[in-house]
Amino acid sequence: MAAAELQGKYQKLAQEYSKLRAQNQVLKKGVVDEQANSASLKEQLKMKDQSLRKLQQEMDSLTFRNQQLAKRVELLQDELALSEARGKKNKKSVESSSQLSQEQKSVFNEDLQKKIEENERLHILFFEADEQHKRLEAELRSRLEVLETDAAQHQAVVDSLTKKYTETIEKLQNDKAKLEIKSQTLEREAKDCRLRTEECQQQLKNLQAALGSRLEESLCIINEKVPFNDTRSARYNALNVPLHNRRNQLKLRDLAGQAMAFVQELVTALLNFHTYTEQKVQIFPIDSATDTISPLNQKFSQYLHENASYVRPLEEGMLHLFESITEDTVTVLETTVKLKAFSEHLASYLGFLRKILPYQLKSLEEECESSLCTAALRARNMELHRDMKRLTAVFEKLHMYVSLLALPSTRPEGLLRTNYNFVFTNIAASLHGFHDILKDISKHYSQKAALEQEVPTATQKLITTNDCILSSVAALTNGAGKMASFFSNNLDHFSTSLSYGPKGAAEFISPLSAECMLQYKKKAAAFVKSLRKPCADSVPYEEALANRRVLLSSTESREGLAQQVQQSLEKIAKLEQEKEHWMLEAQLAKIKLEKENQKLKNSLSGHLTETIQEHSVLPNIAEQKKETTEKSLREPIKSTSLIGMLTVTTDNEKAPDVESREDLIKTHYMARIAELTSHLQLADSKSVHFHAECRALAKRLSLAEKSKESLTEELKLASQNITRLQASKLFLNDELMTTKRSYEDQLSMMSDHLCSMNETLTKQREEIDTLKMTSKGNSKKNKNR
Repeated sequence: MAAAELQGKYQKLAQEYSKLRAQNQVLKKGVVDEQANSASLKEQLKMKDQSLRKLQQEMDSLTFRNQQLAKRVELLQDELALSEARGKKNKKSVESSSQLSQEQKSVFNEDLQKKIEENERLHILFFEADEQHKRLEAELRSRLEVLETDAAQHQAVVDSLTKKYTETIEKLQNDKAKLEIKSQTLEREAKDCRLRTEECQQQLKNLQAALGSRLEESLCIINEKVPFNDTRSARYNALNVPLHNRRNQLKLRDLAGQAMAFVQELVTALLNFHTYTEQKVQIFPIDSATDTISPLNQKFSQYLHENASYVRPLEEGMLHLFESITEDTVTVLETTVKLKAFSEHLASYLGFLRKILPYQLKSLEEECESSLCTAALRARNMELHRDMKRLTAVFEKLHMYVSLLALPSTRPEGLLRTNYNFVFTNIAASLHGFHDILKDISKHYSQKAALEQEVPTATQKLITTNDCILSSVAALTNGAGKMASFFSNNLDHFSTSLSYGPKGAAEFISPLSAECMLQYKKKAAAFVKSLRKPCADSVPYEEALANRRVLLSSTESREGLAQQVQQSLEKIAKLEQEKEHWMLEAQLAKIKLEKENQKLKNSLSGHLTETIQEHSVLPNIAEQKKETTEKSLREPIKSTSLIGMLTVTTDNEKAPDVESREDLIKTHYMARIAELTSHLQLADSKSVHFHAECRALAKRLSLAEKSKESLTEELKLASQNITRLQASKLFLNDELMTTKRSYEDQLSMMSDHLCSMNETLTKQREEIDTLKMTSKGNSKKNKNR
């Protein structure tokens, strides 16, 4: 096939070469004719130059002759003037001579007139000849330049054609040599291919026999073991659990989380927008604090006050939808039942917008009718009038398409799978329209706020409210833009991932079948989980990884532990120094305590002796003193010291000894000090332990990040290798197919050639047989003769 194509190309090039050669001969003839014409024109130019030179010479002679005649005329005029002067003196004497001079003068004048006319005629002829010569010279020069440029172009074309023909000849010769070599290699490869085809045919026969036997065995097993094939019926096939795509589920959950975040932003922005609009209605154009607003604005603010009951359910519905998408479920439109609730919440918010729309429009019209409204402010209000209508229309579109998406979970015949992509694209277009409308509202509100600030009755409250409305509208615009770009970027993923079904089927038949399929999936997962039995001999892989990380972190944290030990030793040394200091302080306090106890004993003994003396001196009031002493003995006596505040009772029966009290105080404070030191040591040890754990966790985290980076690089390399191998596989398959086709074509060509050769051989044999028969007949005739 390739040889035939090259031969065809060679024939085409030869035909083009012959055509170009004929054209070259024609161009050569044209160049020769032009050269002859240029030579003839050059000769004509030379003749014209010679004639011009002759005319110039004649002109020079005529000019010289004219100069002589002019001089002669001047002389004659001088002589005539002299003669006239002389004639006045002697008129009478020279009458005869004057007559002669007049005759001569008339003769000279006639001669001069003739010469002048002849000179003028010659001047005219010379000028005409000169102009004609210049014109001819210019025409001939332009023609000569054109001919020279044509000749140069023809010569360049001839040179390029000759060069091209030589290159094509060399190229064809090289191609011919390559084709000869290639034909030889192809013949060898054809022989190899014949051998391979024979081997492949033999292998094919063996494989067909093996596959036939296996097919019979499998058919027997299916007929004996399988009671019925549920994939043939779409009703039963819808109950089969499809292949679980964990990556797809995680991607959908991630997308649902992003959508939930965007919806939360929109909900907060809508709440702020409605709330600040309510404040604006109560402030402008009439402030409710100073005067009563109109009944329309009262009703409008009352409806706006209820915005949270309509806006908050949107966030809750999106949250329930996000929670319904898990890793273990199969998320399609037939199984997303929570989408119906979100659609209902959106319908309730749409009803709220429809309810407040006429009040909002009437409020803007009422604001336009007020005396404070200027022409520019009235124009901005009318623009907002149109924008609010457009905003409600966009929410109606969004609700319509979301309700269509919620149909497969309740009535699957309401929306076919072929229309999923159409619905998603329309939702993306509606979101972009929502974003554009919000941008227009933001622009018009900002212009309106700037105009309202110029009103003389504008208050600070109005300015802050306008700023809040503008910030909420800006937040709405940003959230809508993010939502629109997010939906348009993931449009293909939504349309493909939300429309897969059981194996061999295009879709789920009904939501009931999808629910049954999810129950079967949970049962299958529980069954597979129950079959998993842990191996007692080996360590689990996750535990081994955790131990390895712990070992790596512990080995790498030796320096940190050494630093911690050094710090703990320094703390111990400081604590020992503090212990010695407090021991000295305790000894000093003990000495002071003994002194204070001695003073206390002396004071108590002096007090007792005074009471005895008073009892002996004053016997009449003994009973009163006794009662007072009993009360004083029963009441505690407080004494202060360096250790603290001590309570002492003077009752002889119940009062303990001073030494036992000191021991109790000492033991109490020692126990307290020991408890505090133990708490302090425990806190230090815990802090050290936590610090070590934090360091180990930080090192573990760094190791995990390094391993993650290495694994990501390995994954990238593996994916690149996979793509390369797939590309090489496809390339090899294409090459094998092309070589196979080329070999088949060559084999067919060779078989055709062999058939044609056989036909020619048979014809030649028939001709030889006919010649033999004729020769035999002629020989017989000659013999008979």
